[in-house]
Amino acid sequence: MPLSLRRGRVTTIRERHEGLVRLEVDGAPCVAYPEATGPVALDDEVLVNVQARDLELGSGGFDVLYANLTRGLGLPPEEGAHVIKLPYAPGQFAAVHAEEGAELAAGLEGMPVVCCTLHSQLAAASAGLGDGLRVAYVQLEGGALPLGLSDSVRALRERGLLATTVSQGACFGGEVECVNAASALAWAAGTGHEAVVCAVGPGIVGTGSRLGHGGVAAAAAASFAHALGGSPVLAVRVSSADERERHRGVSHHTRAVIELCRGEVKIAWPRGLEPPEWLHQAEEVDTHGWEKACAGLPLSHMSRGPDEEPWFFAAAFAAGRLARGLLR
Repeated sequence: MPLSLRRGRVTTIRERHEGLVRLEVDGAPCVAYPEATGPVALDDEVLVNVQARDLELGSGGFDVLYANLTRGLGLPPEEGAHVIKLPYAPGQFAAVHAEEGAELAAGLEGMPVVCCTLHSQLAAASAGLGDGLRVAYVQLEGGALPLGLSDSVRALRERGLLATTVSQGACFGGEVECVNAASALAWAAGTGHEAVVCAVGPGIVGTGSRLGHGGVAAAAAASFAHALGGSPVLAVRVSSADERERHRGVSHHTRAVIELCRGEVKIAWPRGLEPPEWLHQAEEVDTHGWEKACAGLPLSHMSRGPDEEPWFFAAAFAAGRLARGLLR
């Protein structure tokens, strides 16, 4: 399992965001995460990981900066950090984790937790929760690990639909770091958040098999939420435009997550669409006005927007709306 590294020079800085820099190295697109590799500037000599682009992966249209040889060597660890992200891997680094100082809630006391199997469900699910709530976003393993890669999170933060971002486990780059999804939920409850939305990062891991995909992380989050006394709600992955039979209608990802969940998990279903017979436990939700509520948010699933996949986004919105109705 070798790393595919290439030496190059930064030729263009495209844009800078908190936690993410989009750039070009010798003319090839690349992303950098300054939290892990330090600052980056034009003409820096760098090492980039080119493997995903070499393999032409669907989520690998760019290289990832691995080390900045000009200004990224000898960087000190974050002050007060003791827990290692990506432990014992070549890119390990320490980060301060919330569990080291914050008081975690003993239980969630019914707090709704929306669980998404895809990152592309996040924007619509958050819009379904609506304005005026203190909502935490928890990024799960199963897709991209760096939270800074997400344009959806930035848009939702700007809109005020997310109050705080949390990266747990191997994920990194959130405003808060937590050791795992269970402690992330307990931290959110203990710090006055009224709801949580969990999702894997962009670019889900998929093998075509029933269990070998990143979406199963939603089952763990939902099971943790139930065990801690919360109210988990699953966003159903539904498609009318996907060419793959396993994802047409209700995806096999959703069915696998439902079968893996321990305890009661509510399943939201958009009114007006006929559910499959096996999804008898789904709760019908009125999603009228979802397009207006989601206007201006980055809605894209497999490069298809709401015109091509209206029920995909309506189903995610339904999960948020059902969760809002569970608030005590």
